[in-house]
Amino acid sequence: MKRILFVLALLLLWAPAEALLAQVDISARNANLRIGGRLHTQYHTSSAEGSDAEFFFRRARVTFDVNVTDFFTARVQPEFAGGSAELVDAYVRFNFSDQFRLTMGQFKRPFDLFELDSSTEMSIIERDGRIDGVDTCAGVGRVCTYGRFSSALGLGNRDQGLLAQGSFGRFSVAASMTNGTGTNTSDENDEKTFMGRVGFQVTDQIAVGAQYAHKDYVSGVDDEYAGAWALDAQYGDYRDGLLVQAAVISGDNWRNPLASGDPSTFLGWQALGSYYLPVSLGNFEAIEPLFRISGGDPDTDLDDDGGMVLTPGLMFYISGRNKLGFNVDYYTPETGDAEWGLKIQSYLYF
Repeated sequence: MKRILFVLALLLLWAPAEALLAQVDISARNANLRIGGRLHTQYHTSSAEGSDAEFFFRRARVTFDVNVTDFFTARVQPEFAGGSAELVDAYVRFNFSDQFRLTMGQFKRPFDLFELDSSTEMSIIERDGRIDGVDTCAGVGRVCTYGRFSSALGLGNRDQGLLAQGSFGRFSVAASMTNGTGTNTSDENDEKTFMGRVGFQVTDQIAVGAQYAHKDYVSGVDDEYAGAWALDAQYGDYRDGLLVQAAVISGDNWRNPLASGDPSTFLGWQALGSYYLPVSLGNFEAIEPLFRISGGDPDTDLDDDGGMVLTPGLMFYISGRNKLGFNVDYYTPETGDAEWGLKIQSYLYF
């Protein structure tokens, strides 16, 4: 506990001194280039045996947004965290109209509500509620949560392929055809993964969405397909008072095959609430308390194999998306001991 309090005090003293930078616009050849980026520095520790308490760079990205014409744009976003460089976003976009656009390259899959939100906006530090040293959820590993199923089963995050997006009044539609193997990897077969998302803006404050995925994967030497669906709803928006998000996800846990060879059926759910409150508090312009509850079951035909994460947290806003956040993830598996993890993260956005 003394170690945790020391780290909290150190980061609170250090955070106001971070430089707050602005995006840079450059004209080059036949295009306009806008350069920005993010640096997310995290400290984590947990109660799990064998876990390590450490500082590390969670994200270190530079974003290059290219505008050749209003019709033809692009983004290249390399990631430098972890001691190596790789591409995160890398795509070109054809903007046929305000209502329709086509994207080719590496981009976020049109599925998971929480994954589609930028990490610079979210107040939850880790979408999947991971706790260092805990790796018990069947098939997908780590803890059983909505976010863990989404990421480990190739439903959220990024992939390479083609994405079509359209909007028609209050309706929005997105559909993708991708390799199905994730970021910076070649396809492992000749099959493709197909996903679709439909959204509806019920009111200015309320939006709902539904999505389905037809995910290809290799099982042994055979090509197989796994299905998954999700429903979600959102009230409010970031940095605008009350925000509530909720979602449920289910489908084939293809990483957890049964004795028959077929995948088990998983179920995950999540609800998150936060309240952005402008304040005059030294170097901070706002605070935001938050709470998440998330759970999952890797095999709905088995008892006592799931778990649930509770996450209270607090975010301190310095300016815009520059902020300092604290989360405590408390995991209660249906079988085994409960564990907790503390995460502290600074957010530099420029």
